[in-house]
Amino acid sequence: MKVFRLALLGFGNVNRSLVDLLCQKEIELRERHGIEWKITGVASRRIGWRVNTAGFVVEELLRITGPYGFAKIQSEQYQLYSEWLRAAQPDVVFEATSLNVETGQPAIDHIRAALEHGAHAITANKGPVVHAYDELRELAMLRGKQFLFESTVMDGVPIFSLFRNSLPALEVRGFKGILNSTTNVILTGMERGLTFDASLAEAQRLGIAETDASYDIDGWDAAVKVAALVNVIMGVRLLPDKVQREGIRSLGGEAVRSARKAGIPYKLVCRAHREESGVTASVRPEQIPQTDPMALVSGTSSIIQFETDIFPGLTITEENPGLYATAYGMLADFIRAAGS
Repeated sequence: MKVFRLALLGFGNVNRSLVDLLCQKEIELRERHGIEWKITGVASRRIGWRVNTAGFVVEELLRITGPYGFAKIQSEQYQLYSEWLRAAQPDVVFEATSLNVETGQPAIDHIRAALEHGAHAITANKGPVVHAYDELRELAMLRGKQFLFESTVMDGVPIFSLFRNSLPALEVRGFKGILNSTTNVILTGMERGLTFDASLAEAQRLGIAETDASYDIDGWDAAVKVAALVNVIMGVRLLPDKVQREGIRSLGGEAVRSARKAGIPYKLVCRAHREESGVTASVRPEQIPQTDPMALVSGTSSIIQFETDIFPGLTITEENPGLYATAYGMLADFIRAAGS
């Protein structure tokens, strides 16, 4: 039975939840999938570059709250990511750093280096998918490794693997959906009578929205997800700045409540459609009739509806995902990579 050496790049909520989930599923991974694992590398801005070739004690790893949880690698010895990879010798790198909308960096370089090192690369970062998907996929194939990213859209719901593994030779002609939790929570709160700011504060309290939530409110998060889906599932190169984008900042509480009472509530809707010249895509607030399943999606839930050449309508709904949803997508990708 192979013992996989794992390296975690970024050690915030996603990778911490992944570690917890790996422990919860340890028996199932061993008995059903023939997988054992140990964490030999952890790195983040807060804790620095850490390596333990024998494997970190998970309980100590999860308790770490600052730079002095246990012996730290000397910064002058391990300044570069490539040196950390050589020291940790991972079979799999889990990349969960912050998103750069404009360039996808430095996550693209992280994944490229992991693949060149000979590790599978699994990411929750949308940037590499929208800015370097073809390059990284080809590099992974050349190295005989996997570049996987199920957690980038709708948490761990198997959208990418559904089309890659279960629906071969299917043409996706377009899709529409609600893919940003922050704006959905804000709109739901406004429908209940809260102000925009109070609804945003609710989303921040739930841990869904960042302190500066403009990235969500102005539609960038949704646009990046649209670009990722178009790049991978529709096979057309599309960058986020080519997605027509309008956020929810201009919507007032009275308008939102009136729309709900009239049976045509506002939602921040993502759309993409295949044209002869390519793919047109948009993110904007729309009023949705109650007969459309999107009208019923509230809070942190998400939905996407695909139009294909075989299935006129194929709908996937995620109902109020929990803490481990994104981490589960990375765990599922790990099992896929381990079996490849």
